[in-house]
Amino acid sequence: MSVFRCPFRRTRVVLSAFVLLCTAAVGLAVAQSPAPAPGRPAALSDSLPVPPPPRIAGKAWLLMDYATGRILAGENVDMRVEPASITKVMTSYVVAAEMQAGKIKPTDPVLMSEHAWRTGGAGTEGSYSGFEVNKTAPLVEMEKGMVVQSGNDAAIALAEHIAGSEEAFAALMNAYAKRIGMRNSHFVNPHGLPAEDHYSTARDLALLGRALIRDFPEAYSYNKIKEFTVGPITQRNRNLLLWRDPSVDGIKTGHTASAGYCLMASARRGDMRLISVVMGSTSESQRAADSQALLNWGFRFFETHRLYAANQPIARQKVWKGAADEVELGVAEPLLVTIPRGQYPRLKPTMDVPKALVAPIAKGQKIGTVKVSLDGKVIAERPLVAVRAVEEGGFFKRLWDEFWMWWEAD
Repeated sequence: MSVFRCPFRRTRVVLSAFVLLCTAAVGLAVAQSPAPAPGRPAALSDSLPVPPPPRIAGKAWLLMDYATGRILAGENVDMRVEPASITKVMTSYVVAAEMQAGKIKPTDPVLMSEHAWRTGGAGTEGSYSGFEVNKTAPLVEMEKGMVVQSGNDAAIALAEHIAGSEEAFAALMNAYAKRIGMRNSHFVNPHGLPAEDHYSTARDLALLGRALIRDFPEAYSYNKIKEFTVGPITQRNRNLLLWRDPSVDGIKTGHTASAGYCLMASARRGDMRLISVVMGSTSESQRAADSQALLNWGFRFFETHRLYAANQPIARQKVWKGAADEVELGVAEPLLVTIPRGQYPRLKPTMDVPKALVAPIAKGQKIGTVKVSLDGKVIAERPLVAVRAVEEGGFFKRLWDEFWMWWEAD
């Protein structure tokens, strides 16, 4: 049972899980997923330890929860690897970001220059889109040629259109990578053909995939297109999981002799999305099988819960000198956690707020912190913000509260 302390004391208030969860007792509005009902047949299975992840035939691999960014399993996640054509996900991110900034448009005519055609076109050993040399195509079509067909020529053409050269575009790639939080990556070209000082890690690539899905869903949607036609040439998306698993909606394959077979995949089942990264696999079929196994393992043994909705009250706190006596507190963005199945009843949310709040308080102003723990370990932490503004009270209200604040002062 929680202990309620007098709001006039100069103390920090920590509300227990019971206070946050038992809304009827204290009048709090808490948006949470219900705990699994006790006694269901699945409960016995869910109480067992999570088994090890499947064995993966790759140099580096991981499985990431999209909602929280938590790595559920992995090996050599920070080892430098050649990203191969998964590089093009970074190119897609830059294209989408520059478009959002108004610097380019989907209808822009993009030239397939002779340099792009010779370096990444049909005369090379890499994949190409088939756009004609010295002719233009709408930017969005060129982008789909890069994403679906993995066209190196299209990637170069986009880089030249946006930044003038591959080198200048690579500078943009690295700047955006830093903003995303990719700490162990460096790009020197937009397509991923082997080059000195062109590298990434499984962790960074998962962060990149997560950022593209979150920030630019339309650009991400191109990755689920199964085939694309340029002129007389129709090419299939090389991500085999698009045909095997309806929950998979992306994201990108890669292969060179030195990088091996690579695949970053993402799938959504219900409210849960996972991102898998397999680098340096032994074959096209093996990278697909391993990615599928990772996704299946994650969805079977973990679950995502939406604990609090955005901008909805989850608690109220005393306010001095305000037109209202209390401020409603909530989170600015939905708070989700991904945990092993069957562990929901063991979650413990706590709230830490300042000892005294004085009006005025603006809507969205940070007030404190809400933390969610599992078995004593904090697994989620978000700022508490004012759901609604509290204006300053009238003269006599402020004078009265000033007296009581002085009276209660230590």
